[in-house]
Amino acid sequence: MIEGRDFVDAARARGFALWSGVPCSYLTPFLGSVAGHGSARYVAASNEGEAVAVAVGAQIGGMPAIAMFQNSGLGNAVNPLSSLAHAHRVPVLVVVTLRGDPDGPADEPQHALMGAITTRLLELLEIRWEYFPEARDAIEGCLQRALDHMSGTGLPFALVMRKGCVAPAPVPPQPPLGGAAAALPPASPARAGVHARREFLAAVLQATGERDILVSTTGYTSRELYALQDRPNQLYVVGAMGCASSVGLGLALARPDLRITVLDGDGAALMRMGALAAIGVQRPANLLHVVLDNGMHESTGGQASATSLVDLAGVAAACGYPRVWRVAGPAQLAGIVSAPRDALGFACAAVAPGIASGLPRPRIAPPEATSRLRRHIGELGAAR
Repeated sequence: MIEGRDFVDAARARGFALWSGVPCSYLTPFLGSVAGHGSARYVAASNEGEAVAVAVGAQIGGMPAIAMFQNSGLGNAVNPLSSLAHAHRVPVLVVVTLRGDPDGPADEPQHALMGAITTRLLELLEIRWEYFPEARDAIEGCLQRALDHMSGTGLPFALVMRKGCVAPAPVPPQPPLGGAAAALPPASPARAGVHARREFLAAVLQATGERDILVSTTGYTSRELYALQDRPNQLYVVGAMGCASSVGLGLALARPDLRITVLDGDGAALMRMGALAAIGVQRPANLLHVVLDNGMHESTGGQASATSLVDLAGVAAACGYPRVWRVAGPAQLAGIVSAPRDALGFACAAVAPGIASGLPRPRIAPPEATSRLRRHIGELGAAR
């Protein structure tokens, strides 16, 4: 058994500065050690996949990160682990608890199957793993093996935590979360958009420079952005639907000196709507979350989304975004994007359905685009 702070101190000494996760009773003393550590930041995620995406964003921004959660939620993380971390070759360290351990103490019945298959599931995901260290003198070797694997392959590494690995510890008092929410502008009587998504994306491109980082969601948004102009400061999240905003959050926290703009879709935002709550709590002032709402899942066949009834601007305000706009047209969005960033913002624009004929797919592979962005960020200098 180790003290939680022993591992946190060792990980921090090796550069890990951001931790994102979902609570588990096995992790309670460990989470307390992270939350009480002066130079480690903890981002409470709404679900396990979101924790992985936040860690991926921080890693891209140059801040090594750890995602941690219970194995019961490992299924929630499969998509970003496979189509984001693996596809983009972004190594993150994953700590996953082993509830329902077949060789461990009796546990609740809902953990039995996942407990039996956790390590096999990690192997199917091509994630190398080992058990979380249970002795202080095993921590350094464990971390070194994880770092060697991640740097050599660009892939995640998992530590499987069995019950009793970490000594109990009190959770330090937590400060109040968030602050005052935005005053929500009145809804437009007409929800249908008259401007094409391409027009909004072109306006964003004209309003941004090299210190602006654009993170675009999967589907036609990334394809149209690429077709308009492919730049090294753009990240096309071609998988992990719904995770672009969490990637943007991780980037914004890792690089507060840069302007991060997430270009999201209504279907993607709905798919992981809990991400808005985590973003609203963290409130990075350099992050602008833009949702281009055409009321449908256009890239998968045009099925209707729920935004004919769900007001995403209202959701963002309720989640604590201090600034919320209902965008009438491309010129207004360009003004919002180019304005000084002094508070987290959310801009929702009604977009007309439809795409240009012959729309290309990005020819740059996800690992190349991600490496290019990391180089671009590095060339801008260290975080200020």
